[in-house]
Amino acid sequence: MRLASSTLAALALGQSVLAKFELLSTNARFIVDTDGGLVFEVNRANGDITGLKYNGVEYQGTGKASAINSGLGSSTTKAEEINGYIKITVQAKSLPLTHYYVAKPKDPIIYMATYITGEIDPGELRWLARLKTSELPTGVHGDVGDTRGCEAFEGKDTFKCPNGQTRCKMYTSDRFIEDIVHGVSGPKASVWMIMSGTAYETSASGPFMRDINSQTGSSDQELYWYMNSGHVRTEPWRFGLQGPYAMAFTAPNSKPSESLDTSFFEKLSIQGYVPASGRGSVSGKATGVPEKFETVIHWHNTGAQYWAKASADGTYKSPLMKPGAYDMKLYKGEYLVANDSVSVTAGQTSSKNIASKESNPSVIWRIGEFDGQPFELKNGDKITRMHPSDVRMGSWGGTFTVGSSQAKDFPMTLWSKEGGTATVTFTLTDAQVKAHVLRVGTTLSFKGGRPSIKIGSWTGSDPGAPKLIDSRGVTRGAYRGWGDVYTWNVPASAFKTGSNTLTVGVFGSGDASWLSANYIVDAIELQD
Repeated sequence: MRLASSTLAALALGQSVLAKFELLSTNARFIVDTDGGLVFEVNRANGDITGLKYNGVEYQGTGKASAINSGLGSSTTKAEEINGYIKITVQAKSLPLTHYYVAKPKDPIIYMATYITGEIDPGELRWLARLKTSELPTGVHGDVGDTRGCEAFEGKDTFKCPNGQTRCKMYTSDRFIEDIVHGVSGPKASVWMIMSGTAYETSASGPFMRDINSQTGSSDQELYWYMNSGHVRTEPWRFGLQGPYAMAFTAPNSKPSESLDTSFFEKLSIQGYVPASGRGSVSGKATGVPEKFETVIHWHNTGAQYWAKASADGTYKSPLMKPGAYDMKLYKGEYLVANDSVSVTAGQTSSKNIASKESNPSVIWRIGEFDGQPFELKNGDKITRMHPSDVRMGSWGGTFTVGSSQAKDFPMTLWSKEGGTATVTFTLTDAQVKAHVLRVGTTLSFKGGRPSIKIGSWTGSDPGAPKLIDSRGVTRGAYRGWGDVYTWNVPASAFKTGSNTLTVGVFGSGDASWLSANYIVDAIELQD
């Protein structure tokens, strides 16, 4: 579309010239007015967003553009008006990726989708909006990712502040199952990422995966949606359409609905988009999970993943799913208690019940709960938002006395070169001096860390290093990995009548201090 000279002059001066839902073009840019207060600009050479003006205020950062990853580089771009919507297609020339921007009349939202046919260099796929910190100073979860005035001390992404507190963009993350809307805010507006419906279906690692949501720097407020990364990932990449997802502008702290309607994508010729009519679902009842735990059902195959929380009576219904055969998992909290399978057919609802297969042995004592989470243990209430060395953390290691200590007195993580061991003191009667099974549940290991145990003069064998996840974990707020559970058959000779002491440490070495071999504890029990 050719622009008049007066329009070009106004654009050059940064003036607003659009006054209705409209697509305009220059040699360098596409300019979209949503007629909802948002005007955005897209670089025609690479598909980057270079302008984000909302209610007359520019929110796009000045240093770098907003884009997939850090920019797609040279791309073929096309803008068109189709069925009452504006659609911009960006085809990367050097990556197996096509990105879409969509605008809807009177809606201050940039709808997006990203189609991939292979892994994306440099090993991750994210939407990154680089916004002005001066206009949007508050990040996701407040200051946990605010690095201003702080110095990097672990890698390039974990920072120590003068007051002893720590910051990392990973501390802004939330579980995918709840992370449907997150955003950054300022005095005049908020900007939100919305991942409703089936946005996560071609991401990886299931409902409990967490990834970066924001980072606050001196000039840029970075707002993310991570579709795939190597951040404690437990599945291979999935390919196909990522999304639809969206970036929305609102009044300050006015959080948008989690139920964003993207069904109009069916009208837009978006590669890989599967409409509701081409999908099916699963419904049924999940049983056997105790009432105090959340019941989560998870479906996955190599091409897609979905999840749902069961209601109080155990009934559930899945999201709309692509047709195919799926593995089906049942979790007590985040602890796997059953596996099954189910097939999904377009236009139909499959019926499938699933029951927990978790055993319920009699125990002499148990510390924590086998629920796949360490939050009830010492420092577990803080670990997702700060580094283990943070001044606000309690001590690590220590002594736990059965009968008088609480779960919060046992450390949620043990390191080979930091924090010391943990001891558990317990009393046995004459009748209890016999062989027992000791079970230690973990949620995540780093550098091959796994439990070492000793009771009296008896030492448990090394269970061997678990499958490696090549990513920093607990120091960046992550707690979930493979969920390995270890058991030892402890002979009667290890015990005595009266007081006994279990010492729990770490097999493994790793690097220095907090990056030495470690593991996160789920629960520990001595079975009767």
